[in-house]
Amino acid sequence: MKRRPKVLLAAALAVAAATATAFFALPAGAETATFTVTNSWNNGYQGQVTVGNDTSSAISTWKVELTLPAGTTVGQAWNATISSAGNTVTFTPAGWNATIAAGASTSFGFIANGSGRPTSCLVNGKACTGVTTPSSPAASSPGASASPSASPSTPTSGTPVGVNGQLRVCGTKLCNESGSAVQLKGMSTHGLQWFPSCYTDASLDVLANDWNADLFRISMYVQEGGYETNPSGFTAQVNNLVEKATARGLYALVDFHILTPGDPNFNLERAKTFFREVSARHASKKNVIYEIANEPNGVSWAQITSYAEQVIPIIRANDPDAVVVVGSRGWSSLGVSEGGSSSEIISNPVNASNVMYAFHFYAASHQANYRAEVERAAASIPLFVTEFGTVSYTGDGAVDVASTNAWFDLLDRLKISYANWTYSDASEGSAAFRPGTCNAGSFAGTGSLTESGALLRNRIRA
Repeated sequence: MKRRPKVLLAAALAVAAATATAFFALPAGAETATFTVTNSWNNGYQGQVTVGNDTSSAISTWKVELTLPAGTTVGQAWNATISSAGNTVTFTPAGWNATIAAGASTSFGFIANGSGRPTSCLVNGKACTGVTTPSSPAASSPGASASPSASPSTPTSGTPVGVNGQLRVCGTKLCNESGSAVQLKGMSTHGLQWFPSCYTDASLDVLANDWNADLFRISMYVQEGGYETNPSGFTAQVNNLVEKATARGLYALVDFHILTPGDPNFNLERAKTFFREVSARHASKKNVIYEIANEPNGVSWAQITSYAEQVIPIIRANDPDAVVVVGSRGWSSLGVSEGGSSSEIISNPVNASNVMYAFHFYAASHQANYRAEVERAAASIPLFVTEFGTVSYTGDGAVDVASTNAWFDLLDRLKISYANWTYSDASEGSAAFRPGTCNAGSFAGTGSLTESGALLRNRIRA
């Protein structure tokens, strides 16, 4: 099975829209800080602060001090460290985000217990010229394909990650922090080297808030002009997209996208370097899932397990709790596309815990016999459809609506998570957007969607 470069779609849990924004500005030429309420509920809210550098030189560190009214406290934060004295909460860098280049910015988020908005702000010790005023938060409307154990009045009722927390493998299912089986649904990027304009704040806002997705697959090609040409640059791109997903409460599936050559061991040292750096950066996050080999092909299952059992310990050294997805033989077809079956995985699973196995399909090409194999395998091993298309295995052609819906029905019944190829405007039948959409920045609504995009958006939102 050969394919053109492609990516996955991902979607699932509903994310509440931003409810309030205030701008704290220092005198011209100094730092700025923007505070936004990204989600709210009866007794609290989720806030985000973006610290910007409007100067002509880099800022080596930063500190934001927010004063909250009596009765409101900050319980947790991400991308920042916190300390409190009285009603003042101080946020300082997490380490990696201390330096802000000229004209650049960095963001952090927090959960507030209580409805009071900040009444004053300091950025690097200088008084802000504007303040927010306390207001009543709008009630959030949680949505998820999993059943949250907490009530909507708690912080866990908002974003997909807020609802489900740290995921783990339990038996043959993907489970949330409370042990309930969950099904993530979402979209995948195309190759980052080809479609960077498709993955902006605006497009991810649409994915989270309009599509109601809970999963964003970050597809980083290793060959074909990808990682091997600029390891530090592509690592930075991936890290940036993980941060964007985190800020929106989405799960981020980091895809080490190997395709040609099909032996993952060809990229073993690259994989060790990449996953060592990325897992160290995001070790404290609950939303990162690692897909360590996109589509192995032309190799034995023993070669794939050898690769996996060398890469997984690299991730575990930094992040012992993250779910890891291992590609299967025959372009992640459980071996079917090369005349095999899932029996080889069932009888010889990867020697590691918290592991799932990837299955990929393209609805116009892979039909009843592939669905039968997935049903059989799912009774014994945990599966994750990290990539699928509504068209043929080339990533192009007409949408096969009947086969796609048959796949949806099967995956929903078995509670198997999935990401669709592709959240891009590529000139391919699998693309979600019409060509030119990304450069125009017009992602919202249905006017710019292809037939495949409209089908996925409707299914995810439903």
